[in-house]
Amino acid sequence: MRKNILFLLGSVTGACLTLLVTGPGGEHWITRAKAAANAADTYSQLNLFGEVFERVRADYVEKPSDTSLVEGAINGMVTSLDPHSRYMNDKSWREMQETTSGEFGGLGIEVTMEEGLVKVVAPIDDTPASKAGLLSGDLISQIDDEQVRGLSLEQAVNKMKGAVNTKTRLKIIRKGKDTPIDVTLTREIIKVKPVRYHTEGGAIGYIRVTSFNEQTTDGLRKAIADIQKEIPQDKLVGYVMDLRNNPGGLLDQAVSVSSTFMPRGEVVSTRGRNPEETQRFTARGGDLIKGKPLVVLINGGSASASEIVAGALHDHKRATLIGTRSFGKGSVQTIIPLGAGNGALALTTARYFTPSGHSIQALGIKPDIEILQEVPDEFKGRADMSGEVTLRGHLSAEGAEGAEQSGSQSYVPPDEKDDKALAAAYNQLRGVVVNADVRPQPKAAVPN
Repeated sequence: MRKNILFLLGSVTGACLTLLVTGPGGEHWITRAKAAANAADTYSQLNLFGEVFERVRADYVEKPSDTSLVEGAINGMVTSLDPHSRYMNDKSWREMQETTSGEFGGLGIEVTMEEGLVKVVAPIDDTPASKAGLLSGDLISQIDDEQVRGLSLEQAVNKMKGAVNTKTRLKIIRKGKDTPIDVTLTREIIKVKPVRYHTEGGAIGYIRVTSFNEQTTDGLRKAIADIQKEIPQDKLVGYVMDLRNNPGGLLDQAVSVSSTFMPRGEVVSTRGRNPEETQRFTARGGDLIKGKPLVVLINGGSASASEIVAGALHDHKRATLIGTRSFGKGSVQTIIPLGAGNGALALTTARYFTPSGHSIQALGIKPDIEILQEVPDEFKGRADMSGEVTLRGHLSAEGAEGAEQSGSQSYVPPDEKDDKALAAAYNQLRGVVVNADVRPQPKAAVPN
């Protein structure tokens, strides 16, 4: 499918002319003339690009690299579209493949670009970034004393990567702090363990999903199997799945994770520029928790694949959502390999919609029960994640009702005893009334 689309895009002018000439009567001449005029305008712009390219090559104060010029031009074109489209050269493309496989070298930090700086979406658990105290919403202004402003996201990420046991220095701008924070981190092999779990009180299974990589669904299934071995079925009252500060990942993993809790039904749909490009993804594999009640925790750092899962389980009344509004990253990036040695293009091609038709983009998922955490003084002023809506050039929430929504609180207490949202989830499963307006969960026996 994608190869065909690329081929058509590469030959769009000829295709239009061929098809439109076959129109009835004399209209095809007018239409063909308009198409030719549009093509001429496009070629004029390309000639302008070629003229600038040659002028830079010939007259710039130092001889530039042709490869750097072309990559810079491509990056400028693609990043002007939206915050998530980007070009990856061959090296960056290989590194991205390593990341989605679940093992890579670096600091363990999920990032995006905002106002020319690198913004922390979420540090990955048990990595140099989380151990050093990096927080969601932090802005990285310098890497090893080099200014980030002016670098592409890929260039900045590459500078943070490096050989294991080598150090890198980051300058952090944190909301609420008058001066930047200097942090030195030692690079490690990052082995992302996307699923962690434990049991609570001999009655509840707690499962934390930190990312959606190739190992996530297998890890989730193992967690459920282990919990069911540890807690007898007649004593097991339900599960908590924690998606807080989960920045997302692979679409197929979001679908298969949703399928773990749903016997059937649509998980998500994607809608592109043309109606015929709409795709629907449905649950498969059955409900492995056998109808037990489920609570899903979300917050301002829950993005993309996390929002797909939360939205699907919510719309099918399969889970109660507790926490704060999610990030609102509801766009699809299709990875298009560009041939041997040329890297790949991550291009925004569609928006995500929940089964009920709710647009995630720039709106996020609203929880059934909103729970705000008590934030320690040292974190006050930066406990909120600004959300997709604050990113320059973000896509609008097409077809959505109401105004776009900014992000929300993303602080998660490190100690479970201070975690109000988690306590509310446990209470919900034990039958304690948390909010009178919440949809009722299926009844389950509470052990004596």
